[in-house]
Amino acid sequence: MPGTPVRFPNARGQMLAGRLSLPPNGTPRAYALYAHCFTCGKDVRAAVNISRALAREGIATLRFDFTGLGESEGDFADTTLSTNVSDLVAAAAFLEKSYAAPKILVGHSLGGAAVLEAARLIPSSIAVATIAAPANPDHVAGLLGPGRETIELEGEADVMLVGRKFHFKKAFLDDLANHPWRDNLRTLRKALLVFHSPTDATVDISNAADIFTAALHPKSFVSLSGADHLLTKETDSEYVGVILGAWASKYLGELGLQPLESPAMDGEVIAHIGEERYRTDIYAGPHLLTADEPRDAGGTDAGPNPYGLLTAALGACTTITVRMYADRKQWPLKAIKVRLTHDKIYAKDCAECETKEGKVDSFERELEFEGDLTPEQRQRLLEIADKCPVHNTLSHVSHIATRLKE
Repeated sequence: MPGTPVRFPNARGQMLAGRLSLPPNGTPRAYALYAHCFTCGKDVRAAVNISRALAREGIATLRFDFTGLGESEGDFADTTLSTNVSDLVAAAAFLEKSYAAPKILVGHSLGGAAVLEAARLIPSSIAVATIAAPANPDHVAGLLGPGRETIELEGEADVMLVGRKFHFKKAFLDDLANHPWRDNLRTLRKALLVFHSPTDATVDISNAADIFTAALHPKSFVSLSGADHLLTKETDSEYVGVILGAWASKYLGELGLQPLESPAMDGEVIAHIGEERYRTDIYAGPHLLTADEPRDAGGTDAGPNPYGLLTAALGACTTITVRMYADRKQWPLKAIKVRLTHDKIYAKDCAECETKEGKVDSFERELEFEGDLTPEQRQRLLEIADKCPVHNTLSHVSHIATRLKE
């Protein structure tokens, strides 16, 4: 999964496993701490997508498995909401010691209840966001179904949740019931953002209203219309990350912040890919672009594929070259539209190709000129299109020298 693996001890000395998602150029403007949903884990898709979106906003995010879950040590049966809060405090201490203290806390479902409690114990935090969180942590006990009564009567029981068996003890239920959630919200004294879906079938949206009403300003609410509780649609979790990054900027004192400084010098292009399938960040001088592969090829379709970018370069070069020529001639050219496609064809089917073996790249280009131009002017602009530098590069053999950085 995307992110740098990290490990750190909790209050009981057990090692917790996490992943730190960093901005593409490695210079975060703030750090965030992410608490996953009930019995989920750090690598649940929503957590990954939100962390990735925050990283692109310049915010590094640490997400980790609570004690006894995922790759973290410990016995889940011995955990409670209070131990989750303690784990968050340990994670914040790790960030402060190894990187920088977290300023933003994000929690999904029961993780939302945990960050609302942990906020008062993490003095560096200035902004808290909850996603589909229950107002009263005791709400989670209702998710245990008939197993709750067994736990109450016998002190412990196995419960099936989302197709997996978890062992719960009565201490878990007792702890949920003993959290003064209204008092905690009233004394939060930090910026609060509440995300919730009106169609959440697991934690009703009335919980968002309870959280919002109990908290003091500054507070905000964002409706996740059409989303389910776990944000299983990537577009929903990515939306949360983008909105969260923009909202946090206000409280980081960086509203209107310019994009992060590019690591590429003028005239230089840097392409960087991490572990996020094929999504690639491309710095062309000061400009940030994104390349990817379509979903049916294993990518996330976050941008055009490399040939799409190459075709786009030909289109841009064509329009710019024609525009420059028409401006110099002072011709009444109002607009230019170039429609392009790329394919690989057999060389034997290409009348203009010098080689007749194997396959060659074929670009189809259709130009449309808007303006009161004469037929002669239109013909001349068509000829000029063939003189654009990228056209010349693609139609001739190029030299590429590759070396490994020492």
